[in-house]
Amino acid sequence: MSLLMPAALCLPVAGGMLPAERPSPGGFDLLAPHYRWMERVLAGSRLQACRTKNLPAISNAKRILLLGEGPGRFLCEVAQTCPSAEITCLDSSGKMLAEARKALQVANIDGRSIEFLHTDVFTCEFPRDHYDAVATQFFLDCFRADQLATLVPRIAAALAPGGAWLLADFRLPTAGPQRWRAATSLKAMYLLFRAITAMPASRLTVPDPYLAQNGLVLIQRECIDWGFIHTDLWRKR
Repeated sequence: MSLLMPAALCLPVAGGMLPAERPSPGGFDLLAPHYRWMERVLAGSRLQACRTKNLPAISNAKRILLLGEGPGRFLCEVAQTCPSAEITCLDSSGKMLAEARKALQVANIDGRSIEFLHTDVFTCEFPRDHYDAVATQFFLDCFRADQLATLVPRIAAALAPGGAWLLADFRLPTAGPQRWRAATSLKAMYLLFRAITAMPASRLTVPDPYLAQNGLVLIQRECIDWGFIHTDLWRKR
């Protein structure tokens, strides 16, 4: 899920849902053809800057897993940064994956080393200790705490020791007007996204404890937009 400022203008990023909680037919598939231009108009380059901030940390990765990739802006950057890597791109929206394939063609990027998976993230079986890097960009905020307790260990198990986990998402600042601003925006976001996409979560759950419990260590965090958005680099011990 991703917020497009100013004010409460917002737009979700595609991601996998539990089988009983899939997006509505008019959800992410409906947004897919329009997502790229809406993001550019409403958010400029901010979201993409967060997605790509820590790309240098995975430049030598050979196997990369992208979850809830959406229309392919980040995928194109990963493919160009890591031209020899095998990339697995998973999304529950078939039309978002179609947009991602189209983005590769427009950028003239060879996609033969990219595997597209149109599937549910909770049912997909990931090979253990297989990936050198994982990315969840504006994705984990789609899920409830009990779902993260199930999902994060499965993703962490697929990441090889020493592997990098890139994560960009929203956060609630600790105090001050920035906290009030973020809380108001988050409430509006979740109300809207649940109505459009049947997203499971109704509020933001901080994923940090789940990552730490599964052997991940926070290496770097940068916050922007009054502390409302953060981009992280985690590594598996």
